Amino acid sequence: MSAHLHLVAPETGSRILLVEDDHEIASMVVEMLSENNFEAIAVNSAADMDVVMRNQSFDLIVLDAMLPGEDGFSICRRLRAESVTPIIMLTALRDDIDRIIGIELGADDYITKPFNPRELMARIKGLLRRASYSTDQRAPRNPMEFAGWVVDPVPRQLISPDGVHVSMTTAEFDVLLAFCRNPGRVLTREHLLGLTHAGLAGPVERSVDVHVSRVRQKIEPNVREPTFIKTVRLGGYLFTPKVESR
Repeated sequence: MSAHLHLVAPETGSRILLVEDDHEIASMVVEMLSENNFEAIAVNSAADMDVVMRNQSFDLIVLDAMLPGEDGFSICRRLRAESVTPIIMLTALRDDIDRIIGIELGADDYITKPFNPRELMARIKGLLRRASYSTDQRAPRNPMEFAGWVVDPVPRQLISPDGVHVSMTTAEFDVLLAFCRNPGRVLTREHLLGLTHAGLAGPVERSVDVHVSRVRQKIEPNVREPTFIKTVRLGGYLFTPKVESR
């Protein structure tokens, strides 16, 4: 029988949806979120998630990878095709390949079970902060333009030279924003990881390569021969276009 837990924080904050079939974990996470002034809803299947999301909107989704019926990877792919809501995946899979797959499908972050509740809370807060603002509040907030593309940090939008709004995950936008704020400078994977995860112990460095690859797919004239984001051997990445403030 399907069921969901619903607790409203005493001070209404961001709204979090947890998709988790382990009742004990779901109860613990919902209680933790409530204590941190978030509104949290937990459902135990994709079907229940669809019902809830038809009538409500959420600021972030915590998604278990291993679910009965439609699994978390399939759900993640489906959600990302429809929205840019930040997604954190929970997984018992310890192989980096499985976790990288989640990132490739559009998840912004992941955490491995069993997890420290404080770490999950830190990841949630960090991701919500990055979804709303730049990671560096002192950084310029004006829109930037390169090769006809417009990157607007405040609404966190990427607009193509043709005027089309391009969908990006939170992490993808953070990566592109870091490049636009550091044109002509080699950024190491460690530097990018710090810029895009606000100093948290985020995904493995290889996930940075995944995010860069996804950004390339969206902005490069020729993905097979990228000219905007150059790979620097043993160094990291170099953003080559001239970037101008609008």
